[in-house]
Amino acid sequence: MTRHAQSERRLLADELERLGPDAPTINEGWQAKELAAHLVLRETRPDLIAGAFVPLLSGRLDRAMAQTASGDWRTLVQKVRSGPPSWNPMSFAAVDEKANLTEFFVHLEDLRRAQPDWQPRDLPGDKEEALWGQLKAAGRLVLRKAPTGVVLVADGLGRHAAKGPGERGTVVLRGEVGELVMAVFGRERVADVVIEGDPVDVAAFRSADLGG
Repeated sequence: MTRHAQSERRLLADELERLGPDAPTINEGWQAKELAAHLVLRETRPDLIAGAFVPLLSGRLDRAMAQTASGDWRTLVQKVRSGPPSWNPMSFAAVDEKANLTEFFVHLEDLRRAQPDWQPRDLPGDKEEALWGQLKAAGRLVLRKAPTGVVLVADGLGRHAAKGPGERGTVVLRGEVGELVMAVFGRERVADVVIEGDPVDVAAFRSADLGG
């Protein structure tokens, strides 16, 4: 099988190595070292990741993040590059592809798009198709906080009703699939997408905290 997640991992590790630990990201409060620490803990300390969702456990995660981010930079980047330990199911190719393709794509763009000289990537067609498949599968969950219905239209790939109408009407997001991924995962401000719909609904969608 094609390992798109692995290619995104390598590209991200290369970019981390090139830019250094203090490079900005588009994630508030995170430099490159915090981004790398997040990825390493996600694969090596799943017991801590609950702290991202459970306030009572957030202190443990914050301390681990700070400790990991302050370690040797070359070692940290190598851990990102080398991937999860053998006991982690994500070390298996099929699980890795499902769990990590979108994760690493989004975080690579988090880093790239914070740099003043960044340029859009021309993604291979098979990677676009893989991202589109994952976006369609995850869209309903990721968009659960959206106050509107959401229809995604990916250039050259098709149309998908990701979420039915909520408190308001439905908006349509159009763009290349990578841009749709960024918008759906809470990065609409740096995503090149067109959002169509009633202006009130569009404003409501844009103001929602989608997270991701």
